[in-house]
Amino acid sequence: MIWSLHGAVGHESDLRNFANAMHESAPAKLDVRRLKLWQYLACCPMPLKKFATQLSADVARMDNSPQLMGYSLGGRLALHALLDSPDLWQSAVIVSAHTGLSDPAARLERQKTDAEWASKALRSEWGEFLAEWQNQSVLAGVELPDRYRLKAERNEIARSFMDWSLGAQDDLLERLGDLQMPILWVVGDRDEKFLRVAEKACAALPNGQLEIVADCGHRVPWEQAEIFHKLAGDFFQTTKSQT
Repeated sequence: MIWSLHGAVGHESDLRNFANAMHESAPAKLDVRRLKLWQYLACCPMPLKKFATQLSADVARMDNSPQLMGYSLGGRLALHALLDSPDLWQSAVIVSAHTGLSDPAARLERQKTDAEWASKALRSEWGEFLAEWQNQSVLAGVELPDRYRLKAERNEIARSFMDWSLGAQDDLLERLGDLQMPILWVVGDRDEKFLRVAEKACAALPNGQLEIVADCGHRVPWEQAEIFHKLAGDFFQTTKSQT
């Protein structure tokens, strides 16, 4: 089964079309479990490493050959899960994700910025928060629907900016050499910052494959859905058949 992790200020329905495409994939159907990340933040703080251990434990109870797909925030969470339990995961697709900041000053600055986002998610009028979030240049190109339904999860979303901040994350680049499973890293050609991250990550991965999607920004699975679904489907089919 493919376990899929959505992005920041997102929900599991964002990956419905991905799940449908994988299920219709040839030569064999691939089942996808779309996880609601906010459930992990519903009761208490959940640091990145604790999330990774919890997710891997949850998956191991239900699946003895899981595959993993994570987009953006979900990609960072996926990397933590892979590093937490490298023998569990069969393969992974990482999309538009960051490996971490090496500069302590940059990490502190990012934590400050994310604390501001947390406050806005918790206290601002919800529509204003969504408009400001979508207005970021990195998200230009496509707007995901149904963000208003996330108001019910605003407490958990606010907590995610704190617990799962890029500033709270270790720089994982030097640890990627420990991951022996096949990993497909997908990034848009117009997503310049994340393209540089992807190139460094794939150079460090023993079994990494980089796919740069043309005419595309950060939201690859929606900006170029057909291309992404074909890349992911072929990769998951191939790596599934190798076991």
